[in-house]
Amino acid sequence: MNKRILLLLLLPYYCLAQMPAYYNSINFSQTGNNLKDQLAQLITTTHTHNLVYTPEVWDALEQADLVPGSNQNVFLIYGYNDNDADDDNDRTRSKYLTCHSESCDGKWVREHVFPRSLGSPNLEFDGPGSDAHHLRAIDYDMNNDRGNKRFGAGSGNAATVTGGYFYPGDEWKGDIARMMMYMYMRYKTQCRAIVVGAGSATYNVDMPNIFLEWNKEDPVSQYEKNRNTVLQNMQGNRNPFIDNPYLATIIWGGPAAENTWSNLSSQDYSLNTIAVYPTLTTGEIHIENTTSNQYTYNVYNNLGQQVKAVISNDTVNITGNAPGLYFLIVTNDNSNKTFKIILK
Repeated sequence: MNKRILLLLLLPYYCLAQMPAYYNSINFSQTGNNLKDQLAQLITTTHTHNLVYTPEVWDALEQADLVPGSNQNVFLIYGYNDNDADDDNDRTRSKYLTCHSESCDGKWVREHVFPRSLGSPNLEFDGPGSDAHHLRAIDYDMNNDRGNKRFGAGSGNAATVTGGYFYPGDEWKGDIARMMMYMYMRYKTQCRAIVVGAGSATYNVDMPNIFLEWNKEDPVSQYEKNRNTVLQNMQGNRNPFIDNPYLATIIWGGPAAENTWSNLSSQDYSLNTIAVYPTLTTGEIHIENTTSNQYTYNVYNNLGQQVKAVISNDTVNITGNAPGLYFLIVTNDNSNKTFKIILK
């Protein structure tokens, strides 16, 4: 085979990275909450330094938010235009133009992407309130425009949208999603993703659809990768969803995000969203399918024999079979999930 053709065929594999050593303790055969809990423990135990809000967070953002290739300018979250007369929507600005007084027009401040007031309890200015994985440089007036509005669906540039929600802009929505996933995994019920993200949570009750969709639609940028490493050097921990957005798919389901690790297999995790109830039944079993996927259902007894079952939409009825243990197997293409059922 021509070497040039071989190189083109192998290029997608060369572009994939190996899993960083930071994750060596994680069992990636786990999915859902099991994997989430392992990652949560990792990013908590490696968070060895809590930044002091002033001055350490200022110092962190001046380094972490640098435009790649520049040592002078930082990105401004939600910003989109450096070329018009309105500096409120600036995309970048000198890192030295920080605001430490009441006269802040044309300067940048620190944005709590997860608003402090939406935390339960309030995030304050230490702990989660000073975790730079969700703090960004932002124009002073843009910061006031966002306030503590929840994130909602939209398109184009950052703006307040229907319902009083805030759309962060096409360029930033993936960043927002991955930060909110990190905050929920790191601080649990104090920073619940469904509190800061509007809309349905049909892929998983713990994660708004928009965050899982934004995570897929807006891939990780080099800026986010640089930022993750800078903050690891300062805090000790990383944001796993920047290292591999596909981890969100494994944990919460939804549309498959990019898998950036060559040694992490891609599978169909949509079955993580399937719920079956009751598992102790007199005959009728309900399957809660909140996706548009089509599934097939089969029931077996504890001898491995397929039993007679009446299947109607998302209901399976095994009335008339002997009491005991049964296995309901839900299948989608080449993936399946087994649920234990006890028939009274």
